[in-house]
Amino acid sequence: MLRRLRRFNRYPFDLKLLFIEAFFYLAWGRVFKMVPFAKASSSLGERMTETSFDRAGAEQEIVLRKITKVLYTMSRYTWWESQCMVKAVAAQKMLERRGISSTLYMGSGRDDKGTMIAHAWLRSGSYYVTGNEQLERYAVVACFGKAAGGKKAASRNMQRASE
Repeated sequence: MLRRLRRFNRYPFDLKLLFIEAFFYLAWGRVFKMVPFAKASSSLGERMTETSFDRAGAEQEIVLRKITKVLYTMSRYTWWESQCMVKAVAAQKMLERRGISSTLYMGSGRDDKGTMIAHAWLRSGSYYVTGNEQLERYAVVACFGKAAGGKKAASRNMQRASE
């Protein structure tokens, strides 16, 4: 434990803040998971809508990669289970805070034993922020697009998933 604290202390200040932010949003994601989905889903974005698949600029891609790395690292050190849905919700909140559009996907599929399993992942542009492991295994059941800049930007920047 002491060794981890020393390692954390060597990180630059902005990265320390990012780790702390990730910890709190992972906690928020865990609380979110306990709320009935019918009540909580409206905060995920516009249902069955996707944001643009356009590739992010170089600076934005650096931010996306940092958030991915920090969330995956911090999720190993939380006292609670921080699996796919918790990570996807946390990443979406971190991106929303930075004004970056994203789409949260929920899917279902079967594992190697044939048991039904569920998965959640988050995409921003062409970059998969969380949950991109074995995506071909899952069929999209729902998606929630959240555009940067509020409802006006959402109606301008998003396209219906059915199109």
